[in-house]
Amino acid sequence: MTGIEAKAETTTGPPPTCPFDFNQALDFDPVLAGLMSRGPVTRIRLAHGDADAWLVTGFDAVRQVTTDRVFSRAAIIGRDFPRMTPEPIFSPESINVLDPPRISRLRRLVSQVFTKRNVDRMRPAIDRIVAELLDTMAQHGPPADLVAHLADRLPQHTICELLGVPAADRDRLQHDALRMLSTDPDRKAAADAKTGVIDYFRELTAERRRHPGEDLLSLLAAAREGDDALDDQELAVMAETLMLSGNDTAACEISDISYALLTRPELADRLRRDPASLTRTLDELLRHIPFRNGVGIPRVATEDTEIAGVRISAGDFVHVSYLAANRDPAHFPDPHIIDPDRPATPHMTFGWGGHRCIAVPLAMAELEAAIGGLLTRFPALRLAVPAEEIRWDTRTIRRFPHELPVAW
Repeated sequence: MTGIEAKAETTTGPPPTCPFDFNQALDFDPVLAGLMSRGPVTRIRLAHGDADAWLVTGFDAVRQVTTDRVFSRAAIIGRDFPRMTPEPIFSPESINVLDPPRISRLRRLVSQVFTKRNVDRMRPAIDRIVAELLDTMAQHGPPADLVAHLADRLPQHTICELLGVPAADRDRLQHDALRMLSTDPDRKAAADAKTGVIDYFRELTAERRRHPGEDLLSLLAAAREGDDALDDQELAVMAETLMLSGNDTAACEISDISYALLTRPELADRLRRDPASLTRTLDELLRHIPFRNGVGIPRVATEDTEIAGVRISAGDFVHVSYLAANRDPAHFPDPHIIDPDRPATPHMTFGWGGHRCIAVPLAMAELEAAIGGLLTRFPALRLAVPAEEIRWDTRTIRRFPHELPVAW
């Protein structure tokens, strides 16, 4: 379906079926653009699940859904809710499907670990991993695949190193994480992968209880609020969430941001001339880049309500699109333009409200180390093939290039 077709659907007819499988470089999905043009709230149908859903695209409307307790994520558990993957990509006990006050408690405990002080302590380890990966790429020589050498490896190595995962186990965990994100119809493979990752971290958590260290899992185990602390299952699920988020977000963003800089050399040149603008430029690229396809985890309206003047009935599923919210012209003037000098305005790439990613400081540290290190180490970095020859993923809900052959 094209954006025009999505726009042409009548509000009284059946909702459009949205594959959300557009994957042409970093172009914005025309189906999503068409839905946005119909207003901030529209009705859609997804590939999996036994019901339709509302799709919320306007920035203010997304903010309402993600902060109003009328909309519950916990209410989707046990239901065949509308989604893009054959199996849910979360566990029923995941922090991603908790409501207040349970999620508020977990966030208070976990946020103790992701303070600026703790992340600053982690930066030398991240910088070391980046340096080692770029050393290997330099030794390989051009052309080299930036995805294989840096984007795929850094998030996996970083989160595994910080969690204290033994090197021998990391490839298996990476494989299981990719199976969980796949849109292939093998439901058992995705479910088995999810169970395997949680079981692994449950065992590792028990080991850290017996022999604590300075790793992230030990810090999470030590987090306290009065007498309250995370139990072993909560720790295992939190580690699984961090592992999955690291693969889902950081790996995609490193690849996508690198592609954006390689195909917009004026941006890369600007960063080399003014390294202090790195964080500001990364923030704008994060807002602009559609690093995933479609939508993630929905919510359920627990009572009749309204969003942007649209009546939502109790029991309705509601999806939000952070990608669309980041392109809302009412919130971001000229939203389709990459403008590193754009006035600082919070975007929704890392989510919003009670489910905003807790590990944003760590994710930004990774991106700053990766992109800053890449531009410094390889000042003449360029694509080794025409941009139109880059192959983009078609098998997961993420948007990323399979390879980025580069030379220098």
